[in-house]
Amino acid sequence: MSRSYRKTPICGMTMKDSDKPFKKAAHKRARRALNARDLTTEEPPADKAFGNPWGAPKDGKRWFNKKSWPEIMRK
Repeated sequence: MSRSYRKTPICGMTMKDSDKPFKKAAHKRARRALNARDLTTEEPPADKAFGNPWGAPKDGKRWFNKKSWPEIMRK
């Protein structure tokens, strides 16, 4: 490919393989809270109230200096 370079110097940096345990726990907390409420009189909880997606184990995008790391700029 003749144009296989990154345009933006942002790269994912994480040590985890999967988000599955985090998502499983967050959805379980949401289901428990939803089942505990009487939805005829109360509002359902917010979607993001039980699992912070920015605190997930695989959340790790970082800016880097493209002059210091030119090999990362290759796709």
